[in-house]
Amino acid sequence: MFTGLVETLAPVVEFRPDPPGARLVVDGSAILEGIAVGSSVAVNGCCLTVVQIEGEHLHFDLGPETLQRTNLGRLHPGEAVNLERSLRLGDPVGGHLVTGHVDAVGQVLQRQDQREWSTCWFSFPRQYQAHIVPKGCVAVDGVSLTVVEVQPERFSVMLIPHTLAVTTLGRRRVGDAVNLETDLLAKYVEQQLAQRFAQADSLPQTPAK
Repeated sequence: MFTGLVETLAPVVEFRPDPPGARLVVDGSAILEGIAVGSSVAVNGCCLTVVQIEGEHLHFDLGPETLQRTNLGRLHPGEAVNLERSLRLGDPVGGHLVTGHVDAVGQVLQRQDQREWSTCWFSFPRQYQAHIVPKGCVAVDGVSLTVVEVQPERFSVMLIPHTLAVTTLGRRRVGDAVNLETDLLAKYVEQQLAQRFAQADSLPQTPAK
């Protein structure tokens, strides 16, 4: 579990295809404390397991599902990624609860820069429409953000100068792919409601008098 508060912007050292997956190596020098083989780290919002530590470099294996459902398969050496260590019990939750299980890849549709601030619009698949609401939470490339406006298959956020400076979002341009994780609570509420409606539909109907 994570909070969506990125700890560091780190460069990719190596991306090596290893069918059916790939090996990703990043510079983890800023977050080495407490990290061991087997630790979980969010890379652009995707929860990955550290499989090897080589000096200050962290190695991750990317499976076919990860390559298909995230933007990690498009990385190249020198590109920066967002890193966050997993949340420990008792740690403050400054953002929102982020699982690191990316729902889908969206796209930067529009970016409106106003001095040091920026309003960005992102696309998302229609099936997640109920999970994204104004003033709700969403993780974009692992960054906890507040939704400003929602339209069919797109939403906007306001990015403050700090977020633009210390995360990948400051480098994103129109057409770039981003990892999206919708609000965990919204998913549970939707599932519970769907089950209740399904149970209600299965009950025998009382004939009208």
